[in-house]
Amino acid sequence: MVEAAQPNAELLEWAKKDKRRFLHAVYRVGDLDRTIKFYTEAFGMKLLRKRDVPEEKYANAFLGFGPETSNFVVELTYNYGVTSYDIGTGFGHFAIATPDVYKFVENARAKGGKVTREPGPVSGGTSVIAFVADPDGYLFEILQRASTPEPLCQVMLRVGDLERSIKFYEKVLGLKLARTIDRPQYKYTLAMLGYAEEHETIVLELTYNYGVTEYTKGNAYAQVAVG
Repeated sequence: MVEAAQPNAELLEWAKKDKRRFLHAVYRVGDLDRTIKFYTEAFGMKLLRKRDVPEEKYANAFLGFGPETSNFVVELTYNYGVTSYDIGTGFGHFAIATPDVYKFVENARAKGGKVTREPGPVSGGTSVIAFVADPDGYLFEILQRASTPEPLCQVMLRVGDLERSIKFYEKVLGLKLARTIDRPQYKYTLAMLGYAEEHETIVLELTYNYGVTEYTKGNAYAQVAVG
């Protein structure tokens, strides 16, 4: 009888000490000051830092609901002279959790936000959500949640093969599958992955639409940083 190979002790110790988390999402905007103003006034984010790199013809800004050392934030990039981008069909949306979706959306609307889905319960459920588009067309899902240490709580991406993507994120990035949701009546399946419990941290929401195997990347959304 062949004995099963024992896990490497160093590997097990590394796993115990692994403190990886999502750091920030990087994407491009056509007017940096306009987007900063919208995120701070409409969404209640804080401008954490801003820098200009004229020798490379770009500027960027980091915004979020808490310090970068403990919270997930967004990194906005403005390339000199570029005022619009193609978001593509692969990127879906970000999500912000708030105790009062209705109040949040009314404030966003008053500050110029385009409400693409009015606040209300999801179909066949009780969870209250809404969708708001920022000045560049990036969508933000607004989720009703009593309290959370991470208000900027989701990044949604569309994938052509859900099982393949889950395996990739688990093996390569060490994410844990929190749950899957299959909605055959709407012909899609969701998978939530993260480094901690869903209510405690930012999660990656992968969406598989039945029969759709490819999406366009565009040139607006860049990447999510892990550290």
